[in-house]
Amino acid sequence: MNGVLERLRGILHEGDIDKRVQFLIEGLFALRKAAKFQIMHPELDLVEQDDQFTHQVSLLDEIDGDSGLDVFQPDPQFVENEKMYEDLKKQILPENEDDEDQIADSVDSDEEEEEDEEQIKDQTGTDLVNLRRTIYLTIKSSLDFEEAGHKLLKIGISGLEMELCVMLLECCGEQTTYLRYYGLLGQRWCLTNRIHQENFEKCFADQYSMIHRLDTVKLRNVAKLFPHLLATDALQWRILDCIQLTEEETTSLSRIFLKILLQELSDHLGIRLLNQRLSQDSFESIFPKDSPKNTRFAIKFFTSIGLGGITENLREYLKNMQNEGKQKKRKINV
Repeated sequence: MNGVLERLRGILHEGDIDKRVQFLIEGLFALRKAAKFQIMHPELDLVEQDDQFTHQVSLLDEIDGDSGLDVFQPDPQFVENEKMYEDLKKQILPENEDDEDQIADSVDSDEEEEEDEEQIKDQTGTDLVNLRRTIYLTIKSSLDFEEAGHKLLKIGISGLEMELCVMLLECCGEQTTYLRYYGLLGQRWCLTNRIHQENFEKCFADQYSMIHRLDTVKLRNVAKLFPHLLATDALQWRILDCIQLTEEETTSLSRIFLKILLQELSDHLGIRLLNQRLSQDSFESIFPKDSPKNTRFAIKFFTSIGLGGITENLREYLKNMQNEGKQKKRKINV
């Protein structure tokens, strides 16, 4: 085991690995150093130190496996041994049935109390409010994203991972200007656990669908957070499938959101790499080709935000479509 860990440490120092793998290896070393994983639990340490015998075995020695123990043999003194066992049990366990009944009654009463406690459920949402307060204070009080990520992962919120994503967006949105701290923290979560990645993808769709409810400051900060996650491959680019870049499907606020989002992606990746990422067939909703009207709208939108260079394929498609229309008219006139 130590050899495997040392090899992983060497891979970590080389630095030629993905960020997600790096975080997983760091988490493995953190578990190794954790004090709660003891070699021997105190409850199982039943043999006194003076009564312990240490057996030293060498790999070069011939070891007698005592294969005779692998074959079952009936005990010729079964009755006597059973009697000795019963006598020994009486010395350790209660001697009469009354004590056993008392123990059984106490166990039953404890189980009933536990059932009563399980039946008491908080319907006021106090626990959720306290959890959100803890997440909020941890994010705000941490010096850097490494400290915040470490503290929040230690909270243990199995089943409520979505609250981490929601609170991160809330904290990011209330800042006067966007802080890279929130992007790095979200990147760390997404690369560490796929559950957080899926939750952030859901949050993007929710934020875009409710874009009309966001104020200008929160809209700008959220629009700058997600490009960081996309550029670092912390999120999959399929989240952009929910965007329908047409005049009917967008509003003034959603177009502002898309403007900031795409410009930030261009700053992170560069216009050439961004064009390669968006040239996939899965982004037809961003580059509509269903009608000339929607195609022209998309071209004008990208040109107005300074990203006209990524519309070359769309312009070529529109030009070919117009030429085909002219040829059809000529054939009809002839």
